[in-house]
Amino acid sequence: MENDQDQQRTTLYELIGGADSVLRLVEAFYPLVQAHPLLGPLFPKDITPVMEKQAQFLTQFFGGPTLYSDQYGHPMMRARHMPFPITIERADAWLGCMAVALMAIGLDEDLQRVVLERLKGPAYHFVNTN
Repeated sequence: MENDQDQQRTTLYELIGGADSVLRLVEAFYPLVQAHPLLGPLFPKDITPVMEKQAQFLTQFFGGPTLYSDQYGHPMMRARHMPFPITIERADAWLGCMAVALMAIGLDEDLQRVVLERLKGPAYHFVNTN
């Protein structure tokens, strides 16, 4: 039986299922983003590089290996998003697509809520346009 210290060391990355789940999430998420009228126009036609970076970032963000930083340096996500007009409506839409993707991959409902709560801070932090 695990003691409290062992349970505290469990990361969100591990709880959601590690690399396979992050990849499935990204693969479920980006078609929704591309089809969304507020979000799709912000992304390049070839979404593959974006998906690869997102998988690396989410892996790190959820407490897994530091794949993103190892390849690109400090994430500096707000600065990286500054060239794009991000409104509250777009942040809401992004989180909405993420909610659908989390459901689509069959993640436990409690974990879906935890993941969305964890992503709300960055999503709204990137808002740079009214």
